[in-house]
Amino acid sequence: MLSILGHSRAACDGLTRRELLRAAGAGLLGVTLPKVLAAEGAAPPRESRARSVIFLFLFGGPSQLESFDMKPEAPSSIRGPFRPIPSRTPGLLICEHLPRLARVSDKCCVVRTMTHGYNDHSGAGHYIQTGRRWQVPVGGGFNATPQDWPSMGSVVERLDQRTPGVRRDLPSYMVLPSSLGRLQETGWLRRPGEYAGWMGASYNPLTTTVSKRDANDNPYWRDCSDEELTFQFEGLAAPQEVRLDRLHGRLSLLEQLDAERRRFDDTKLFPELDRLRQRALNIVASEETRKALDLRREPDRIRDLYGRHLFGQSALLARRLVEAGVRFVTVHYDACDGYSWDSHVHSRDLKDYLLPTLDQALAALLEDLDARGLLDETLVVALGEMGRTPAPTPEWGRGHWSTLFPAVLAGAGIHGGTVHGESDRQAAYPKSHPTSPEDLAATVYHALGIDPELHIPDLQGRPVPLVEGGRALVELFG
Repeated sequence: MLSILGHSRAACDGLTRRELLRAAGAGLLGVTLPKVLAAEGAAPPRESRARSVIFLFLFGGPSQLESFDMKPEAPSSIRGPFRPIPSRTPGLLICEHLPRLARVSDKCCVVRTMTHGYNDHSGAGHYIQTGRRWQVPVGGGFNATPQDWPSMGSVVERLDQRTPGVRRDLPSYMVLPSSLGRLQETGWLRRPGEYAGWMGASYNPLTTTVSKRDANDNPYWRDCSDEELTFQFEGLAAPQEVRLDRLHGRLSLLEQLDAERRRFDDTKLFPELDRLRQRALNIVASEETRKALDLRREPDRIRDLYGRHLFGQSALLARRLVEAGVRFVTVHYDACDGYSWDSHVHSRDLKDYLLPTLDQALAALLEDLDARGLLDETLVVALGEMGRTPAPTPEWGRGHWSTLFPAVLAGAGIHGGTVHGESDRQAAYPKSHPTSPEDLAATVYHALGIDPELHIPDLQGRPVPLVEGGRALVELFG
């Protein structure tokens, strides 16, 4: 037994109290907002189409004119450098650099008319992942704040945690391969949108981390070795592998410290801390977790199908996680080179890296889910936070443009081989069926069997609806 307070102390190289407290401070254990943790239990379940959601977030803003809204009849100064090709969806021309998606377009619906008025990456990213406009922090900034609206995944995590009798070794909400902004060239930004915000840190995602080689590296584009694809838990990564018996043994140290603190701190926080600490331990020690995160269990053929780049392997891991029971998995395609989908200057990266990796990973995900019988119960969403300006630069880069951009939805009863909405001649504004982030959030909640008008208590205990002003696109479902 490990001991302290006058007893001998063994060296620790695993899950120490310091690491647990650091994880708690980072939000994994959620001990900073006990008032929120006492909110009322989950709402009664509704009929759901989706058991899980895989949310592929293409951060930076993919161009509609170089992806799913080609305009071959537009003036040459607008239409872009790439040729359109036909797809299996009647009337849908897509980019020549998305040939695999053209062949599987019968499995998905392209929403061509996503639109909003928030032309900033952080604010738009929050808007897309929550369905609520971001309140810019006092003094400006780009980082998440405790006042942010909770992400859709955090809402799912909260409802699942508060469902009686449900024990999960894996969480309901995970983020891959790293938190948004962690790998950016300019340093770690804590981009808003993926967190629980005011709802409480215990509903934050369990986030993995994968590092890049150096400041100029972009692992989303290149093949990665298994040694690089660590997918360690943020805040719980140990310097060396620790056997499960040693991990459980260290609990005695934690229990002694907590017992001493209880003598001096009569608070209701400790029962909640015990519950959350046990949940963290379950995740780390779980055989189910270890199996789900071990990509080496996948045949080489499947891994090659997704692509050995970070985005493809993260999409494959998302499939493994929903197969294991995780309900909401967000996969970031981050701008870790400071540029990526935010293609202001030229279109070369689109042609050489971005479109091919998206094409490979998303098409493989749809085919793989379908082959495994999982597509009917998994909602797949792929989009960025904005689009690009119709007017290009000399090398076909484009600026920020939030009033029109595409989204791809598939699975969970979504009508495949369809298009929702029509844009104007220059792919600048919707002509029909404008779709807001509120509509998208309502649609995701609807697929999961969660009432978009469900009220949950905010920090002041006031009931607030999950979505305000949005409409679930029920017509997209069969």
